[in-house]
Amino acid sequence: MARSGPQGAASTQAKVRSVRRPTAPPVDEAGAAELGRRVAENLRERRRILALSLDELAQASGVSRAALSQIETRKTNPSLSVLWKVAVGLQIPISELIGERRETVSLLRRDEAAVLRSVDGKMESRPLARSGAGPGVEVYELRIAPHAAHASEPHAPGTRELITVLSGALKMSVGEETYLLGVGDALVFPADQKHVYESSGSTETRCHDVIVYRR
Repeated sequence: MARSGPQGAASTQAKVRSVRRPTAPPVDEAGAAELGRRVAENLRERRRILALSLDELAQASGVSRAALSQIETRKTNPSLSVLWKVAVGLQIPISELIGERRETVSLLRRDEAAVLRSVDGKMESRPLARSGAGPGVEVYELRIAPHAAHASEPHAPGTRELITVLSGALKMSVGEETYLLGVGDALVFPADQKHVYESSGSTETRCHDVIVYRR
């Protein structure tokens, strides 16, 4: 006969606790760790191929030697702006730095994409393909918090971007020029100069961003 009352309930709870399994780390935490691992491995391999020292890469990228060393040894997860600088210093698309595979047919589920974030966390960049849309082409979904701005360092010479607003309102500054974009508007611009994305409305701005590197 099964026991009832406080003692029986306590016994049942003890049994339940004894068979519980450790919980998995949050998806963001696991994704950040995997991204950090791939960046570290690709950074080391690319430097080996180019016979490039940390000091030389620091000079080419504008990222300090100490920061580069921490990235290689996986002691830190680099921000979006740092990843761009390192990719420019290595003269490769950012997709090669974050380790996306090149395949004939590639399916990327939403929860599999490694989301890149700005230091303040107000801008997110999510790859829409594992290896870009083709050689020298990358496609991202950008999400910018209301009234937030993100300044991007110049990309490699000859790089161009096509940005299309999906929701919200975007103020796009390219060099000395400023453009106001609404839903459905698209802007093509040279990305080898400093450019700033700003969500100019009271709601989040979401865009598709196509980056084309000169081959």
